[in-house]
Amino acid sequence: MPPPALSSPIAGPPLDRAAFDRLAGLAHSEAGLAIAPSKSAMVRTRLARRLRKLGIGSFEQYTELVESDAGRNERREMISALTTNVSNFFREGHHFTRLQEEVFPALRQRLATGGRVRIWSAGCSNGQEPYSLAIAFLEAGPLPERADFRVLASDIDPKVVAFGHVGRYHDSMMTGLSEAHRQAHFTPCPREANHQIVSSALRSMVVFRELNLQDRWPMRGRFDVIFCRNVVIYFDAATQNRLWHRFAEVLHPEGWMFLGHSERVSENCSKLFSNRGDTAYQRCPPPAPPPPRPALMKGE
Repeated sequence: MPPPALSSPIAGPPLDRAAFDRLAGLAHSEAGLAIAPSKSAMVRTRLARRLRKLGIGSFEQYTELVESDAGRNERREMISALTTNVSNFFREGHHFTRLQEEVFPALRQRLATGGRVRIWSAGCSNGQEPYSLAIAFLEAGPLPERADFRVLASDIDPKVVAFGHVGRYHDSMMTGLSEAHRQAHFTPCPREANHQIVSSALRSMVVFRELNLQDRWPMRGRFDVIFCRNVVIYFDAATQNRLWHRFAEVLHPEGWMFLGHSERVSENCSKLFSNRGDTAYQRCPPPAPPPPRPALMKGE
């Protein structure tokens, strides 16, 4: 007998357990997403839109498509549909307070002496987070001339990456910004009512890239700050542990990492990061190498 369909009041074809398991397994292998059977109704709801768009009548057919070589592009659409892209400007404001009080002053001094500063918004969604980081850095004053400062904004979803790069936001997406922020860094969009567009100066500070955190990372330099908030909640423990080690490898010694309000670095990675409170972590300095052994004297 075929496995029972996972019931849901949602219109559209049923999603049976076999198809769910195959789709969940593909989401895990492609993007590290851990989707429990209890989320089957969510999977059915979000992917039913893809079936309608493609004219596919069953989840079995859709599963065969995304598992095939010809379904490479649709796999990206599937991952995009299964992830949540919700954010606000200056979300979890205590993180930005800590940055401005404890982290940014030293980084600004480094820029003033010709140094390099890099911040990574890993899982940038629609771009509010990386633009907030750039605005926060500017609040202490303008950047020095030819300052080597960039915010890398990355996300697995190419649609939100493109959205953030354009930097055009409806007024409903501008919550969290003060009137001073709006005046300094946004202008009304001339062709769309109730929309604001990011200034060219602010946009030049942020680089948007599509990036799957499970793939090879092309970045070569180290980061001073990493924001990865409300991302690892989608991953299982093993995937999270791999990610903590990879983040530690690309952070400067004593660099900072900020997570979402419900996320924590696992205890077995405590040698990598020290908890600074409020889901803020600082990279532990690498252990000092052992002192060289004294040279043996002749005859010893």
